[in-house]
Amino acid sequence: MRQWRRTGPRRRTRPVRRVRRTAGCLAGALVLASGCGLTSGSPMVDDVSPGSIGQGEPLKGAHLTVTSKSFTENLILGAMLGIAFQAAGADVLDRTGIQGSIGGREAIRNGDADAMYEYTGTAWITYQGNSEPITDPRRQWEAVRDADVRNGVTWLPPSRLNNTYALAMNQANYKKYRTRTLSEVAALSRSDPSAVTLCVEGEFANRADGLPGMQEAYGMDVPASRITQMDTGIIYTETAKGSCTYGEVFTTDGRIKSMNLVVMEDDKKFFPNYNAAPVINTRTFEKWPAIADVIDPVTAKLDNTVAQDLNAKVDVDGEDPHQVALDWMKEQGFVK
Repeated sequence: MRQWRRTGPRRRTRPVRRVRRTAGCLAGALVLASGCGLTSGSPMVDDVSPGSIGQGEPLKGAHLTVTSKSFTENLILGAMLGIAFQAAGADVLDRTGIQGSIGGREAIRNGDADAMYEYTGTAWITYQGNSEPITDPRRQWEAVRDADVRNGVTWLPPSRLNNTYALAMNQANYKKYRTRTLSEVAALSRSDPSAVTLCVEGEFANRADGLPGMQEAYGMDVPASRITQMDTGIIYTETAKGSCTYGEVFTTDGRIKSMNLVVMEDDKKFFPNYNAAPVINTRTFEKWPAIADVIDPVTAKLDNTVAQDLNAKVDVDGEDPHQVALDWMKEQGFVK
């Protein structure tokens, strides 16, 4: 049996500037976690009105707190929630940027926060204590949703955004070896062992749901001498330069697109699904069920391509996560 202990996707390798740089927004708050509770936050005051969502302001009179984890993608998703709620008439308190996974989760569960985007694999494995992921994304979400009923946490429909592990290579190596799947990488490692070198994080190199499990599942046998451990950000640059044939990446990272990397398909569905979905405190959702109508259209638009583009604006171009979310929400016509 494979044992899974991943605590959730990690993306941010550079400081994210949390200062709102446009009129109509207050300065972003530094959010502190004390135990599992939240101790500070600032109102979101974006100059938005209903677009395709929020018509009739169905959340008028609601006072909602949004939270998120501290890495780029989740900061952007947390901002999307707050912007959508504001357009629908709610007053929104910004408590995004919680370090780690447990703080935000507990804030939703105990009512210190009302909404965040969470990942199905994180909930299934880390919070709900399961050891085997469910390979079908929809069934994984359904299992998480059903199990969290007793915890006072309501899951809304998931996105296609799946923030999980992968291997990637640069264009030159792709033209040379033409691998597109992990099964083909495994075959190459057997037929031409010298062709396969790996750049990975130290954590990935030692996790059951990382390199050891992947090699076992695919029948790879890459010797330790051909595996180099390094920090996440360096992996992308070294993979792009071709210093290693394959680098460990995260499927929604903006550097995949900006560096023109080719991602290998996980054709045996080894890696867990980490689909992003809104989670709402159940008492809040019972009081304000219109939350679903407000946020479901936004979630439906999210996929890996969208995430890569938005994450790159922060991690590559240095833009502010909240502003990136606001610009996208306006471009999509969700808000005005």
